[in-house]
Amino acid sequence: MSSTPTRIFGTDGVRGVANEQLTPELAFAIGRAGASVLSKSSDRHRPIVVGRDTRLSGTMLEGAIVAGITSVGRDAVSVGIVPTPAVATIVVRTGAAAGVMISASHNPIADNGIKFFGPDGFKLSDAIEDEIEASIGHADLPRPTGSEIGVASLAQNLGKHYYEELYAGAADLTGVTVVVDGAFGAAYAYAPYALRKLGATVHELHCEADGSRINVQCGATDLRPLQARVRELIAAGEKRVVGVAFDGDADRALFVDEEGHALSGDHVMLVLARDLHARGELRGNALVATVMSNIGLEKALASSGIALLRAPVGDRYVLEQMREGGYVLGGEQSGHIINLLNNTTGDGPMTAVALFSTMVRSGKTLHELAADLTVYPQVLVNVRTPRKDVLQSPEIRSAVEEAERNLTGNGRLLIRPSGTEPLIRVMVEGDNQQRIEALANDLAERIRQAATVS
Repeated sequence: MSSTPTRIFGTDGVRGVANEQLTPELAFAIGRAGASVLSKSSDRHRPIVVGRDTRLSGTMLEGAIVAGITSVGRDAVSVGIVPTPAVATIVVRTGAAAGVMISASHNPIADNGIKFFGPDGFKLSDAIEDEIEASIGHADLPRPTGSEIGVASLAQNLGKHYYEELYAGAADLTGVTVVVDGAFGAAYAYAPYALRKLGATVHELHCEADGSRINVQCGATDLRPLQARVRELIAAGEKRVVGVAFDGDADRALFVDEEGHALSGDHVMLVLARDLHARGELRGNALVATVMSNIGLEKALASSGIALLRAPVGDRYVLEQMREGGYVLGGEQSGHIINLLNNTTGDGPMTAVALFSTMVRSGKTLHELAADLTVYPQVLVNVRTPRKDVLQSPEIRSAVEEAERNLTGNGRLLIRPSGTEPLIRVMVEGDNQQRIEALANDLAERIRQAATVS
């Protein structure tokens, strides 16, 4: 019996354990197919830009991808270890045919991934990814010889384009002390250098190109070391100390304020949205976040006349809604912030520059700017069942409607099937811990019982 093949492209490119699922052979095939599809409408010598993070498997996969690209007659330019958003910027600024980033973002050390950017700097649509996937391994892909083979080269200072974007419109950060946790990843050199150039005093934490420790108890996936270092500097008498932590490929950033408190992406979006709104640059007077953003963000934005629009979980869905509605700011709780006035994708270093610049221009501390966001308690209960259809049953729909009426004005209910596990997730948010726990557990039990009925 034949089975339907699993789609290679996931929600953010191709990912897997390097040299196991994501082999050099597969990377070579993806490079060939991707270069063929993405270069159809461009001049032959417009190159494809290839960047990577610090993972040990990065050079292996880079070699395979570059070989695939050049084997179909396209040129490739390797830019080395760079943040993911730098690849997008370099593609747009140099007029490249496309871009490739080799990274598994916040995933464990053994993982790696491949994501593509089109000539406009945006990640690819599902349709183009499907076309690339359908082309993998096809015998009719080009096999040029002689002078028609593509040429691979190393970058000549192309990172300058990304630095120029970071500096544009930034404030003078003189007098601000920033602890930078580079997560041993792609931001290890770019972020400290850029912040120092803008005048900040920078203390480096995990800012080494060490792919054997990328994301390990550090960076945006573990803020504890950053909080400890910020608090040490505060205790030592330093003033205006803040912290920023990146994930492995630096498309995300999370922050620590002057009191050592961790700030989520919700806090960051609130501060940036209010700043853009005050300057008349927040198109549609709206911010696009996901269904997981806290209701406290919604209430804080509303007090400033800003609407919160919600997209499904995933930065690609946030970006899709932003582009469809003409909005310029969006993001996720995880710190994946997209500002289309500055870049085409999540950009951790740019978010840091924007947030610290807002802080300086406002004359307030980061703690003061984020203080209006009251984080409402949240309860999440998972119901293990493969029966997603149970959510359409009359008794469950009635129970959900009743719960929503109970929460009106003071909370929020979200019930959704997991995309990766046989689970239905019941999330209840509100201003009373006991009430939301009772609601979540009651709904979960009703779903559990309904799912067992044959």
